[in-house]
Parts: sequence; C-alpha cells; structure tokens
Amino acid sequence: MLENPPILTIHRGFRRPDKALIEAFRGAQTSHLADAMDGRGSLDYRVKPLDPVTASFVGPAMTAFAYPADVAAVFGALSEAQPGDVIVVANDAFTRTAVLGDIAAGMMKNKGIAAFVTDGLARDKAGIIATGLPVFCQGIQPNSPAMHGPGIVGAPITLCDVTVLPGDIVVGDADGVVIVPAAQAEYVLERLRRVQAAEERTIALVQQGATMAAGAAKLIEAAVIVEGR
Repeated sequence: MLENPPILTIHRGFRRPDKALIEAFRGAQTSHLADAMDGRGSLDYRVKPLDPVTASFVGPAMTAFAYPADVAAVFGALSEAQPGDVIVVANDAFTRTAVLGDIAAGMMKNKGIAAFVTDGLARDKAGIIATGLPVFCQGIQPNSPAMHGPGIVGAPITLCDVTVLPGDIVVGDADGVVIVPAAQAEYVLERLRRVQAAEERTIALVQQGATMAAGAAKLIEAAVIVEGR
C-alpha cells in the first residue's frame, strides 16, 4: 500500500425508490420474497433479529462498509441516513468485536431509522431491544470496537455474498432479511403478488385436509418403483 486510505469516504447522490413502491413491500413474508426472486436474495441464515417481536421492517438501504473492529462507517451512515432508511453495514463478518451497541441503536431510533442490518455482531442486547429498533446481526459479542476507520458509506457492498446497492429495498421479518434490487423492484413486486396468491390457495387446501403438494404428487406418480430389496 502506497498510502493509507481516508478515514471515512462518503458517496452521495443515490436515488431512493418511490415511497409507495417501498410501502408495497411492507409486511411481505421474506420466504415469499425469496420465491419471487427465484429462491435468492436472502442474507445468510446466521443474520437474525435480536428481537423477533419487532423484526418486521421495510426501507431503502443506506449502505456502509465498516472495517473489522471499527465503527467509523456506522456513524457515517447514521449521519447520511434519512428517516425510514435501513442502515446496512458490511463488516467482513467479523466476530471479535461488536459493530453496534445500545447507544448507537438509540441514536438511530431517535433519527427514525427503520432498522439496522449487519453481517457482524452487536452488543448490549437488552439495551438494543429496549430501543425498539429492529437489529439483525450474527450474534452478540461484548468486545468494543474502535473508531479510527477506514470506512465507506453510500457505495455498493457485499453482505453474506449478496450485493447491496444504496437504495435497494430491504425487507425483514422473524426469519431473516431479503434484499430487493431497486432496479427490479416493480418486477419482483408483481411476482410477489402471484406467490402470495398461490400460497393462499395452497394453505386453503391444507386447511381442507390436503396431505400432499400437487407438484410433489406428480413427481411421486412418475417415480420408478423398485420392489423388494
């Protein structure tokens, strides 16, 4: 390296999706969203809500990359975020220190942030839950980070092998988090509605006593049967 990177770099100017489009995803089940995106879009299974009771949220992504053991980018993202944004922080899945605590979570809640999502860890679980801010992370680690940088805000990030662009629509529930690319949001919404309608029909069949899915029944009917040992 010829020289040290800037302590904090902030990219501005990205466009957030129309509020009505974002709201159309509110309350969507993350599994249905994944189905609408061909079984993709969800973050790693380890990224889970600290409090499943307050886990449901939707909002545009305010992205940040926080170097391991550092939170300069977290506060940079907080400074840039607008009410309703979801702060999404890539942290290289670092597990030696936390990337969020209850004080920062309280500040985010005060600013109207919709949720905080990271592939890193959090600390002060009870305090975070008390703020009411939906926080999704890989777990709890009491060790504290530094604030020396470097950090990057408002640029594309990779979180759990999922690319997240600023302005992408982020949806969470008790099961996890799904990223809906802003450029595909209207198409995904159309497919989501079809998935939801199909789910309602199937649930109705189960409630009426169904014991096998129609698609699975066709596979079984076409199976090669081998008798005996």
